[in-house]
Amino acid sequence: MIEFKDIKFDCRYFRGDIPCKPHKNHKVHCINENGTDCKYYEKIEKRILIIKLGATGDVIRTTPLVTRVKEEYPHSKIYWLTLTPDVIPDFVDEVLNPEADKIIYLQSLHFDLAINLDKDKEACGLMNSITADVKKGFILKNGVPYPADENAKHKFFTGIFDSVSQLNTKNYLEEIFEICGYKYKGEKYILSAFKEFEHQWSLNKSKKVIGLNTGCGGRWTSRLWPNKNWVDLIRMLRSEGYEVLLLGGKLEHDRNKDLSDITGATYLGHLPLKQFINLVDQCSLVVTGVTMAMHVAIGLEKKLVLFNNIFNKNEFELFGLGEIIEPSKECKCFYSAKCTNEEYVCMNYIETGRVFDTIQKLLA
Repeated sequence: MIEFKDIKFDCRYFRGDIPCKPHKNHKVHCINENGTDCKYYEKIEKRILIIKLGATGDVIRTTPLVTRVKEEYPHSKIYWLTLTPDVIPDFVDEVLNPEADKIIYLQSLHFDLAINLDKDKEACGLMNSITADVKKGFILKNGVPYPADENAKHKFFTGIFDSVSQLNTKNYLEEIFEICGYKYKGEKYILSAFKEFEHQWSLNKSKKVIGLNTGCGGRWTSRLWPNKNWVDLIRMLRSEGYEVLLLGGKLEHDRNKDLSDITGATYLGHLPLKQFINLVDQCSLVVTGVTMAMHVAIGLEKKLVLFNNIFNKNEFELFGLGEIIEPSKECKCFYSAKCTNEEYVCMNYIETGRVFDTIQKLLA
């Protein structure tokens, strides 16, 4: 009979409220009948918390950091607080949403390392309330976000001064690794393709599938490419024998339906996140602005044509998968949600022919 002193409270599989999986599946105990530890016993040596709430694309592009954390602390238990649990890597031990009961739970724990990569006040305030030996990223001070230590100052400055952001030469992954005290070594995104949805798509896979993500959400209208350009690009691609697939969310539904009606491009509707990710996985190449779809495409290692007009292009790590196309006339709306230039709209100067030629080159 197992005794209280034999219980392995520090085991990765120990739950406390219900039987652990090794006991349920294999009928083992913490201490076996021969007096030895259960062969499934994994001692937790470090507890690590990552706070990266959203948006979904930002969460996806943070996943390379977990690879390094696991490498640095192989016997750690990793907790991740997020609004998009579907895109968190499987080897994260506990994925939690930022609801009151989960926050109370986190506040009751002691972490060896806590990392907060969000600069919104709620995440920074939560970071203040967490008990941890080491805190990295951002906290709250005098009611505003504040760098937790020297390592976070670079990212802090680029967020509050456009002039500093425009001079930045580091990509996002270099920046978040630096925040944690690491040097970025090329770690890639981790993203499931959700293969269980693959059977449902009516696509001509005998052709190369070109995914066109036509929107950029409701806020950042400064990044929209004109519908006329999408129409022209679709017709050029279809004339060359490509299968053209329109991608987007609820906000892009009317646009994509109209584009499909005008050009004959395939549009399968706006979809829940997992299905959308798998639909992107059907593509040979994706054309998109700086959106969640961009990060999905990178995570699935798809060829990529990226439209950029209002961000510093050094921010993006494409892993050799594609090219960034910017307007041929200067964009004067740096980090602006709406176009502020009265003379011309810079997105009109991403020429359709240039986009088509880049697609052809990448797929050659």
